[in-house]
Amino acid sequence: MKIFGLAGWSGSGKTTLMVRLLPEITGRGYTVSTIKHAHHTFEIDTPGKDSFEHRSAGATEVMISGGMRWALMHENREAGEPAIKDLLRHMTPVDLVMVEGFKTYQHPKLEVHRPALGKPLICMEDNRIVAVASNEAIGGLPVPVLGLDDVSAIADFILEHSGLAVEVRHGTA
Repeated sequence: MKIFGLAGWSGSGKTTLMVRLLPEITGRGYTVSTIKHAHHTFEIDTPGKDSFEHRSAGATEVMISGGMRWALMHENREAGEPAIKDLLRHMTPVDLVMVEGFKTYQHPKLEVHRPALGKPLICMEDNRIVAVASNEAIGGLPVPVLGLDDVSAIADFILEHSGLAVEVRHGTA
């Protein structure tokens, strides 16, 4: 599986771009899964639900299954946050895994940058940033700059950088 990430400061538009990229890339015939980084603890389950009670009672993993989907919740407990490579072992193989966040991990990333946030460019300190998508023109960067609203061009870049653009998928190139 190829891995490519979106990184950027909070409020830069990573999730918005991800949600726009997914139909663009899957519409070209590629299979895509995502990994989203969440800070600290988070809940996808609510107190009172059976699955929450199972985890609270000490289960390491709880799988919930229904007619439309299934989900596996795994408690890290004292093990700490796993690396992306360890998380990928639990995923069904696809053409491309898009990662949102995890900006310190060793995979290629596109930085989502909005100058109005007043935050520094991550690409100036991180050589794993291979391009920047911005809502404003930015010059003098060591990587290509793409228009944040040009989802097609961003998808082209990601597929080319990942080596997928040369593969033929479901009758498309």
